[in-house]
Amino acid sequence: MSTNERMIELALDRISAGYVFPEKAALIATAIRSRLAAGAYEGLDGPELCETVTAHLQEACPDRHLRLLWTDVPQSLEPADDDGGQAAFLALLRTENHGIARVEHLEGNVGLIDLRRITTAAEGAAMIGAAMQLVAHSSALVLDLRACSGGSAEGAAMWCSYFFPDDQVHLNDIYDRRTDATRQFWTTAHLPAPRYAGRPVYVLTSAATFSGGEDVAYTLQAHGRATVVGGTTRGGAHPTERHPVAEHVLVTVPTSRAISTVTGTNWEGVGVVPDVEVPAEQALDVALKAALRRAEAEADAGPR
Repeated sequence: MSTNERMIELALDRISAGYVFPEKAALIATAIRSRLAAGAYEGLDGPELCETVTAHLQEACPDRHLRLLWTDVPQSLEPADDDGGQAAFLALLRTENHGIARVEHLEGNVGLIDLRRITTAAEGAAMIGAAMQLVAHSSALVLDLRACSGGSAEGAAMWCSYFFPDDQVHLNDIYDRRTDATRQFWTTAHLPAPRYAGRPVYVLTSAATFSGGEDVAYTLQAHGRATVVGGTTRGGAHPTERHPVAEHVLVTVPTSRAISTVTGTNWEGVGVVPDVEVPAEQALDVALKAALRRAEAEADAGPR
């Protein structure tokens, strides 16, 4: 058996054991093994091999989280070292300010948070709180998720918690195949910064917004707590684990699926469709103009 064959078989074993839809895992394995037998992967290696296998995986099963990923960081293939990619993800978060790229105050007392990844609730609560503290006294908030590539479901729930008045909002659920259990996500009771209630929130999206970033956008939109402005997102609603299958290759296996308590479904394959659809590069300007118009209308209306 060649190196590529061993790697692909190990990836298929991981998919068969963990994919959230087990009936689809068998179809995936059949499709990829047919390609393997036909020599589709001969002469390929590195990123090119990963891209080719990923295309075939997603052709067999259109799940955006189902991928082979090339990494320059050597991976251990020892079972004891395989934590589903959590340690690597936490290390990445620590080097990227837990996904918070910038926080600003813009014209008209509009706050802006540029969020590139969704950190974990346990590790990132203080950083999320610090960002929310900086915008606590703004009149409106723009949450820029146009370059947000994903992250933690627990972290998404914590971000969303700031935009509701208490801990009584059932945000969404996540079904996990391995445990055959559904976990409920509610707004958090205790937060390290003031809640951002009663003021307008605009969420910016693009075709690059993915996974955990989509979770925040979809949940706030479904609960009527934010206006989504920009482009339709990529459409990945299945939380994943990452497992090494070669020294520089990981397979990402969707092991769970999100379920909105409002819509009863999620954004898998369809993305988050914005309330105001505009080219992503124009989304900030459009959101700011909407926030200023609303502020002027409220000022004209006077105190109630």
